[in-house]
Amino acid sequence: MRCKVLSFVVLLALIKHVSSNEIQAYPNTNATLPCNISIQEDKMDVTLIRVNWTRGDSSVATFGGAEEQVKDGFSWDPTGFTDGDFSLTVLQASLSLQGVYECRVSYNFTDLPSSIVAFSILAPPSVFVPQKWVLLEKENQLECHAKGFYPPTVYFSWTREEQVIQPPFQVEGELSPDGYYTAVNNLTFYPSREDQNVTFGCKVSHRGNSQEVDIQLNVTYLPSVRLSVIKTRFSNTPLTLYCDVESFYPEDVSVSWFQNGTALPDPPATDQNTDHTYTTRRYFTLSPEQRQKRGKVECVVNQPEVADPVSTSADLDKLDPQDEAPVLTKSAKASVAMMCISIVLVFLLCFGFSWRRRD
Repeated sequence: MRCKVLSFVVLLALIKHVSSNEIQAYPNTNATLPCNISIQEDKMDVTLIRVNWTRGDSSVATFGGAEEQVKDGFSWDPTGFTDGDFSLTVLQASLSLQGVYECRVSYNFTDLPSSIVAFSILAPPSVFVPQKWVLLEKENQLECHAKGFYPPTVYFSWTREEQVIQPPFQVEGELSPDGYYTAVNNLTFYPSREDQNVTFGCKVSHRGNSQEVDIQLNVTYLPSVRLSVIKTRFSNTPLTLYCDVESFYPEDVSVSWFQNGTALPDPPATDQNTDHTYTTRRYFTLSPEQRQKRGKVECVVNQPEVADPVSTSADLDKLDPQDEAPVLTKSAKASVAMMCISIVLVFLLCFGFSWRRRD
């Protein structure tokens, strides 16, 4: 008996104390919580081994003799016990499995040094910057969103053409219902014309992990707007208004009309005929340069699923004659005829009076 106790004391002297560990894992991955005891013996007698993994007051895995119990979400390999490896594997790591775990091992009813492992989740953020148009020379904000990260501290920084324009700024994320954190950081600036199509970047740093998202800036140029009218001689005829919209970007714009604060309806693009067909009139204004080119102009009408469009053409010299003698209307011709007749009658009367006096 004395020899047995002495030999076990020698065994304890050969065991190295296992220090505490900190283990981090990404969500939904497996992580190993180490618990190793180094001995110089070839093998330990498995029947004398007792193992108990706990988290707080809750038992996670136990082993004693032929009995073994492991909770769902954990696993281990008992074949390694005789070599002093009592490590526990966390399956599908999640926030609910975080905590301080303790590994207690006894051999031949004598407690061996325990192993304490602090297990936590490390979830890097997903980063995105919503694409948006910004107004030229106006105050604008770009938003950088970081989602799904843990623990809650992140650092935001901004770049323009890879040059830092806002240094790292610490932000504490807001807790989401799923237990992870979200954060938003804004970049306030006044875009210039030189910022058109320039690359801006948002960089988010989290526990040594950095992610960066680049966007190409789209700058909106606000237009200059001028309202005019096509003058008419009479007040009881329709009045045509036109609105010049200039120096804007991008190309797509829409124009609405209001009178005394009330929206005016858009004129219909087509009118329906009694036979259920449609009629429309389209306008195109030729520039002075185009007008001087003269030649043939053509109106081509395309319809869906129609291979050969319908068209009509005319010569500008006929539609828009220039430098030609004016053509008299019927009423003008009648006036000229009456004037000629009057002149002839006056001449005849004068000639008749003079002839009569001579007689």
